[in-house]
Parts: sequence; structure tokens; C-alpha cells
Amino acid sequence: MLNTLDAAEELSKVTVTPPGDWTSQLRRGVLELCILRLLRHRPSYGYEIVTTLEALGPLAAGENTVYPLLRRLKADHYLETFTRESPAGPPRQYYRLTQEGRRRLGAIEKDWGEMVQAVERAVVKGEVA
Repeated sequence: MLNTLDAAEELSKVTVTPPGDWTSQLRRGVLELCILRLLRHRPSYGYEIVTTLEALGPLAAGENTVYPLLRRLKADHYLETFTRESPAGPPRQYYRLTQEGRRRLGAIEKDWGEMVQAVERAVVKGEVA
């Protein structure tokens, strides 16, 4: 059993995440789901994905976050690319889901649904306690 001094010492070892940092971690965790979901029905190019996420407020992620994620998803065979002429400027590289990407999206959506339900249950329990 911990005495008061031991408990105080243990608490001093706990690192507290700055308020905005946890949302940053959460965003990073759900960006894969959001990008795969955005590409579910139609291909899109990188900058369009970035601006779509920006319009969603808390999901805003810059090019330095989105493009490496797109490259990883392509390397993991969840996305494939093709080039299409642009009405203004150079041709654009478009991303679309592969069959493996659709399976991955289904798995992530299932996990996400379970996570949301668990968090909702925890929040309700916290209010009842």
C-alpha cells in the first residue's frame, strides 16, 4: 500500500498532455479512416484531400501530414494512383482505393464503431458515477 509521500512521488512522475496535444494525437489516429472514406466513391488528388479535411475543422491536416500518409497507404497497397490532366497547371496524381483498401476501410470502420460505442459507454458511466 502506498503512503501519502509515495503517492505524491508517483503522481509527480505522471506526464500531463497539453490540452491541444491529445486532439492532435486523435486526429492522426483517425486520418487514415477519413482519407479512405473520402476515396470510397471517387478518386481524388492530394491537394483536394487536404482542402476537404481543412473544411472539416478539427480534421484539418496540412500537406506535411497528408502526403506522407497517402504514400504509406499506397505502399501498403490500399491506394493506387493514376495521372489525369488538370484544367489549370500540370497533370495531377489521383488516388483511388484498391480492393485491399476497401477491405481495410471496412475493418477500420468496424473498429471505429466499436471504439465510439465504448467511449460513449465510458462517458455515460462517468456521468452516473
